[in-house]
Amino acid sequence: MSQQDPSGYPYQPYGAPYGEQPPPGYGYGYPPPPPPRRDGPSANAIVSLVLNLLGLVSCCNVLGLPGAILAGLAIGRSNTEPQTARSMVMWSWVLFGLGFVLEIGLFLFLGLNGYLDD
Repeated sequence: MSQQDPSGYPYQPYGAPYGEQPPPGYGYGYPPPPPPRRDGPSANAIVSLVLNLLGLVSCCNVLGLPGAILAGLAIGRSNTEPQTARSMVMWSWVLFGLGFVLEIGLFLFLGLNGYLDD
C-alpha cells in the first residue's frame, strides 16, 4: 500500500528495493513519451535527388542521371525497406561526387591543354 504526499508523488512502499520503483512520469498524470523518430533517409534522398538533377542540367554531369534515379527509388522505398533505401541514397551521393570530380578533371584537362582558348 503506497501513500501519497500532497504534491501527488507516491511514497515508495516499505521494503521495496530501489530498482523496483516505477519510472517517474508514467501513470502519474503525465502523457507517454513521443514515438521514436523515424530513421528513414527521405530528407537525405530528396536533397540527393535535387542536387543530382541540378548537376545533370547545369554541368552535364552524366552520372547525375543514375544518381537521381537511385534517389527517386530510395524515396519510394524509405518506409518499406529502410536499409535498401539507405544504401541507394549512399550510392546516389557516390555517383554525384564521382561525376563532379570527373567534370572538374575534364575542365582542368581541357583548360591546361589549350582546348578552351579562343
